[in-house]
Amino acid sequence: MDSKKKEGRYQRLFDQIADLTARRSNALSRMATVAAVLSNKMEYFFWTGFYLLEEGELYAGPYQGPPACQHLAREQGVCWAGILTAAPVVVPDVEQFPGHIACDSRSRSEIVVPLMNAIGEVIGVLDVDSTAQGAFDEIDALWLTRIVALVRPDDIPNLP
Repeated sequence: MDSKKKEGRYQRLFDQIADLTARRSNALSRMATVAAVLSNKMEYFFWTGFYLLEEGELYAGPYQGPPACQHLAREQGVCWAGILTAAPVVVPDVEQFPGHIACDSRSRSEIVVPLMNAIGEVIGVLDVDSTAQGAFDEIDALWLTRIVALVRPDDIPNLP
């Protein structure tokens, strides 16, 4: 998808998700909505979902796609890279990423965007996989960061 088309699609998705999540009563519902919309509207998204920190461990949250790893090994893989750097991580080829955790062998590229609470602490990530190498770029990182901000996770009692 060319950059202009991708920007336009993300703008429409952002607007749709903003409208839908404004009416959701809690952050888990908003996460589920984000995962569902992105998974169904972005044809190159193979797996779309959240991993959430709980007592220093990273566990699967709301997602769309094939079964996920339920628990990710501490400080390994792309999701933990997003947690530790507090920044989006774009991986064009997961086979080249040191310590990549393969939940599904069909995944070829990945992007992770941190989920922050109101005081700027990372409390999880949005993780998106694609079956195509090089599927994600800076446009995905920019727009997914904006979309993740719509989750507003502070109303989840057990998250920091």
